[in-house]
Amino acid sequence: MCRLFGLSASPERVRATFWLLEAPDSLAEQSRREPDGTGLGTFGPGGTPMVDKQPLAAYQDRRFAEEAKECESTTFVAHVRYASTGGLDQRNTHPFVQRGRIFAHNGVLGGLDVLDRELGDYRDLVQGDTDSERFFALVTQQTDRHGGDVTAGITGAAYWAAEHLPVYAINLILTTPDELWALRYPGTHDLFVLQRAAGGPHGDRHLDHASTAGRIRARSGALAEHPAVIVASERMDEDPGWQNLRSGELLHVGPGLTVTRRVILHDPPRHQLTLDDLGAHAKASQTGQ
Repeated sequence: MCRLFGLSASPERVRATFWLLEAPDSLAEQSRREPDGTGLGTFGPGGTPMVDKQPLAAYQDRRFAEEAKECESTTFVAHVRYASTGGLDQRNTHPFVQRGRIFAHNGVLGGLDVLDRELGDYRDLVQGDTDSERFFALVTQQTDRHGGDVTAGITGAAYWAAEHLPVYAINLILTTPDELWALRYPGTHDLFVLQRAAGGPHGDRHLDHASTAGRIRARSGALAEHPAVIVASERMDEDPGWQNLRSGELLHVGPGLTVTRRVILHDPPRHQLTLDDLGAHAKASQTGQ
């Protein structure tokens, strides 16, 4: 399935190095389906969103994904894509940018014709073919309707999707230069959060997180001295502080790393999709097989 990783050290700008794809380290991993794209989203010193992403359609693209990417930002989003909708194209590769915000998603939404009608003029924000970018446009629409309140925008978009669309999963990370949001809905896929003190549990360690599936590794020496909040599709080290978000729970990390967590969706989607409801390509995207 798609891998999500988000980090906020706001208001500190910290340097970090990411490897979005590491070579498989076992025959079992080599037998798994290869990803379809990788991407990394950060913000420049003036708050300009910066996205470095690439579909993985050829060997040279894989080389791009395996190279170390060094960057500095207050917030970070990394994504490894297993395509469910949309071809292997730059415009379909996560993360996406709208209105100065960065967004990445793991899941499947159906009823895209219904969603397109709901978007109206906001459909023009969508450059590719994915359900993810369409849902991001719905978040943007709802945020605008709530006077720029991103929490209300995510809540409104998720509630509308749960009522009107077939939903397999909506796990997302959205960032601005000084804030981060993450939603897990429903409980289809894990989404973990770690509130990491400066230096980690031992008090003197840099950050060095690695996915056990060989996807996404993040390293930051600066986090030996600064706290951070991290969100990921899986626990990425042995820190006992990792907590799985509850189904329907929205996490908000504000400036200064103030954390609020609230369940915004208490009921399952009206039309809950299962793996058996998905086509072969979408099904593979959600299992990684």
